[in-house]
Amino acid sequence: MTPRPLRPPGQRPKVLELAEVDKTFAGNVVALRAMSLAVNEGDFLSLLGPSGCGKSTALRLIAGLSEPSRGRIVWEGGRGENDLGVVFQEPTLMPWATVAQNVWLPFRLRGRAYASVRDDVLEALKLVGLESFQTAYPRELSGGMKMRVSIARAMVTRPRVILMDEPFAALDEITRFKLNNDLLALKARIGCTVIFVTHSVFESVFLSDRIVVMAARPGRVIRELAVDAPYPRDEAFRTSPEYAGWCRATSEALQDAMGEAA
Repeated sequence: MTPRPLRPPGQRPKVLELAEVDKTFAGNVVALRAMSLAVNEGDFLSLLGPSGCGKSTALRLIAGLSEPSRGRIVWEGGRGENDLGVVFQEPTLMPWATVAQNVWLPFRLRGRAYASVRDDVLEALKLVGLESFQTAYPRELSGGMKMRVSIARAMVTRPRVILMDEPFAALDEITRFKLNNDLLALKARIGCTVIFVTHSVFESVFLSDRIVVMAARPGRVIRELAVDAPYPRDEAFRTSPEYAGWCRATSEALQDAMGEAA
């Protein structure tokens, strides 16, 4: 997978935009109100906020799994069938299928035979360190390995944007740190844009160059913070005074957002 060249943050073209988006569910439950957000090529953008602030709803709208009640979601240049990959909180693997067959799924849904995309599947598995597990079944994998399969499946078609809905929330801290490191390495190798939902201040600061802080009831953007630490990031960054400072500023913004809840 040849990486897409990325421009400096201030020079990146827009990939998609949420423009004054509302989402209201049955019973007049307002999940999002007037949410506006521009996502640029190569961003690692985290949506951070308390439970019920509409982070996952925003991801579902971007993914096309739901429609806005008001406002628009616009993809620059239109959205193609290979423009989007999604990683959910649970790996959602097919238990009866091998690891390779699970990664093949996005191609299979488009009518592509396994033989025609085998090299792409094996390359994706190699990138997540699971090439030797291609014939294994999900029941034979640890939780972290299952999530790696899910990430490989999301990236196998080389999407412009990968949506990730708290993918590491259920994992232990050691595994979570390792997958955070691996995710940044993968992003650097394929040059994609990532929109990442998390409850964790620490995770958002380590991963992101942009953090969008949301308030609940109704869900909306309260503040955006730029984390301008250079990539690659490693354990030295995670234990640095700069990291601690960004975590403190992000935590304060999150507290402000929680105070804004109506």
